Amino acid sequence: METHEFTVVATGLDPTAADFEGRFLEAGCDDATVAFQKGRILVDFSRVAVSLEAAVTSAVANVCAAGARVERIEPDPLVSLSDIAGRARLSRSALTHYFRGHRVSGRGGEGFPAPRARVTTDSPLWDWADASAWLYRRKRVSRQVAVNARVVSEANALIGGGEPGEFGRTLTERVRAAVEGLD
Repeated sequence: METHEFTVVATGLDPTAADFEGRFLEAGCDDATVAFQKGRILVDFSRVAVSLEAAVTSAVANVCAAGARVERIEPDPLVSLSDIAGRARLSRSALTHYFRGHRVSGRGGEGFPAPRARVTTDSPLWDWADASAWLYRRKRVSRQVAVNARVVSEANALIGGGEPGEFGRTLTERVRAAVEGLD
């Protein structure tokens, strides 16, 4: 068992209600700090579980049980080159070289993943799951970093669809399929 830290971003409850924080505590979020910022409920978890997948699945169920509507899981899956460098503990310069193709790393020869958002700007954003998988194949991040990035990405793709039990089952299936493609 390890401790997994992440944030569930939610809406749907009145933060001025007398029972606001108590609802989360009663719903099983006793390992989280609840806050309200920028119009969103932030439930910052430090959850002990066998995997991030299990921690996220139970946290989503707990937040829903409190009466909130889950919008997404953070850390944010869309990242800048600076974010990638920080998460991978590499220099911003090294990432820029990978992105521009100036530094080629073996293992399949495919180039750095294409940005997913703000593609036409000077500050594009990448999907952390894609970037971490690419970095894992080049032995720049651990397998667990790449798996956890995929868990957050797949969880966010599934949020809003169905019951928490279905969420967990579907998340498990999608993460297993994605992880098989890592190696």
